[in-house]
Amino acid sequence: MSNQHFDVLIIGAGVSGIGMACHLKRECPGKSFAILERRQSLGGTWDLFRYPGIRSDSDMFTFGYNFRPWTGGKVLADGASIKNYVAETAREHDVERHIRFGLAVKTADWSGVDKCWKLSALNEATGETEHYTANFMVGCTGYYNYDQGYKPDFPGENDFRGQVIHPQHWPEDLDYAGKKVVVIGSGATAITLVPTMAEKASHVTMLQRSPTYLMPLPSTDKVSLALQKILPERTAYRLTRARNISISRFLYLRSRRSPKFMRRLFLGIIKRKVGDTADMRHFTPDYNPWDQRLCVVKDGDLFQAMKAGKASIATDHIDRFTETGIRLKSGEELEADIIIPATGLDIQMLGGIRPTVDGQEVVMKDKIIYKNVMVEGVPNAGMIFGYTNISWTLKVDIAAEYLCRLMNLMDKRGYRTVVARDTENSRGDDTVLGSLDAGYIRRAADRLPRQGTHGPWKSSQNYLEDVRILRFEPIEDGYLEFDGKRTHASHKESGGFLRPLRSALFGT
Repeated sequence: MSNQHFDVLIIGAGVSGIGMACHLKRECPGKSFAILERRQSLGGTWDLFRYPGIRSDSDMFTFGYNFRPWTGGKVLADGASIKNYVAETAREHDVERHIRFGLAVKTADWSGVDKCWKLSALNEATGETEHYTANFMVGCTGYYNYDQGYKPDFPGENDFRGQVIHPQHWPEDLDYAGKKVVVIGSGATAITLVPTMAEKASHVTMLQRSPTYLMPLPSTDKVSLALQKILPERTAYRLTRARNISISRFLYLRSRRSPKFMRRLFLGIIKRKVGDTADMRHFTPDYNPWDQRLCVVKDGDLFQAMKAGKASIATDHIDRFTETGIRLKSGEELEADIIIPATGLDIQMLGGIRPTVDGQEVVMKDKIIYKNVMVEGVPNAGMIFGYTNISWTLKVDIAAEYLCRLMNLMDKRGYRTVVARDTENSRGDDTVLGSLDAGYIRRAADRLPRQGTHGPWKSSQNYLEDVRILRFEPIEDGYLEFDGKRTHASHKESGGFLRPLRSALFGT
């Protein structure tokens, strides 16, 4: 097929890809662009996962885009509602028509001669390969493998006579009414599945090797509903966002600075929810708060299911699967008709694409990330990568804004290429995902780009700091090369501390 050229190619039509496209429409209205999406529908995560109870693990007033209010009082929205919100946003900003569905990008090579990206994409419906070129490429694929979740090889799994179902491949017709279910895992997926399935199942057991910190959260925000009745929609949204960002940031920082105090606080909250008869061993992690992500319990539903005798927790290691369930190292047997390994994600970058620069593969683990938006040594390319300690979309918005600022500056100055160069050997040991110690991150250490030790190579996971850097600091900072030359902008007053703070909390 003939080559199709665009100013910008966006890879992925999930929350990040649609957000990036909307910012392009708003801030770079003259640019042509297309979104290449492998699936037949937009939504990314919220189109892929179909397991019972699938919902957000972040509050929707910060998970929503900064330019389009999330309305209503739902704090934790179900997957279908989130997908609908993303789809409505795409339609309102005339983005939907730019999506090319069913295209799996196979190769992406930067040509230094032609000053453009050259991509090949397989049309999975026709089997034909389509070719695209672009001045700029933005990866918006998230950080996990859509084809396959992570599942250990369990001894004796073939002996089990029931069903083994990974949450990433949930069958629409699964009937679990009256069945005994074991959910392996203690992360967000397990915390969501257990109480939801307990409504119909005979009994659901959550089998965990070690507990996770849990945080009960009401599903409806009465304060936000009240604000929506007396204030304009956008004002109410910004006030609620500001409050929730502040609370999230406070809890995270206090957890890092006073881990013993916060540990007592979190465990005290759980003890009040589960009651004096519960075994706190199942709720007491052996690590400090925010060494791994907190898991939100919607309306305390997990605790209610346990009190009703519909759900229970087993903290142990698996010895082997048996014909009728799972035998634990302690010798206890868990009977099961259905076993669900909610054992995590398989991490991959750029949807499995291995980009090349003039034919040389970009090995991600050998690269460091610039402002958490660009990869060192990779020209004219951005990577939208959300937060791990607060809502993903908070970073999507400001990263997209930064890339739009960058492209507008290049147009204004007549630059054709931009690349971040590390000339100070700044590479550190932490991955782009920061200090989180989750198993899925440890397993993927050889696939993730690194952070640097200082400056724009260091990832802060600090929204207020990133707003200052990405929204207000000069683009030309001496670390970027434009057309092979480094440039510094003359310092311009950014409004001091209050302007970035006000912008971070209340939006643009």
